[in-house]
Amino acid sequence: MTVTRLSFPYGESIQWFSPEQITNLPTPPFQEWLLSTCSLTQKLKKHCTHFEVRVLGEDTLIPPAKEAFGCESMWIREVLLVLDGIPWIFARTLIPGQLLEKKQQEFLGLGVRPLGELLYSKDEFVPGRIEVAHFEACSKIAKLAGSLQQDVSQELWGRRRYFQYETEQLVVSEVFLPAAQEAIAKL
Repeated sequence: MTVTRLSFPYGESIQWFSPEQITNLPTPPFQEWLLSTCSLTQKLKKHCTHFEVRVLGEDTLIPPAKEAFGCESMWIREVLLVLDGIPWIFARTLIPGQLLEKKQQEFLGLGVRPLGELLYSKDEFVPGRIEVAHFEACSKIAKLAGSLQQDVSQELWGRRRYFQYETEQLVVSEVFLPAAQEAIAKL
């Protein structure tokens, strides 16, 4: 897949919910992955020989209104988390401008390293609540999955997690692509 500047950002402003508000959550074992409070990066690495981060795009942008959280601009990073050559997760990170200024070297220097390693290796980032959402076949993320030759006949599920750093919050959204949902169902 070729990613162009015009493709980024893929993420879109959608409605996220507390898991308690969703009556039709996926069944186990996928539900455990969706609601897991541990590092998704570490969990994924246990299920592959080769783990890779493919950066789709990163830049300081004006976020959609639902994602602004009172900020005028945010650093947005979108990546694919790839296991043994197969994209499993679309991840989108939103970092407020003030937090980016404080931790610029760490965030802008990530390159192809997973953000999870930074967030879970330092006690300065405190994991917070998890919200979930599902994505219809017409969503931009479903179209991205289709461009990766993955079957998007079923809805996609994702989670969003908040991380606190001093007085700032960053948000990480992770959408499980069809390949991940299929593989997890077989575990």
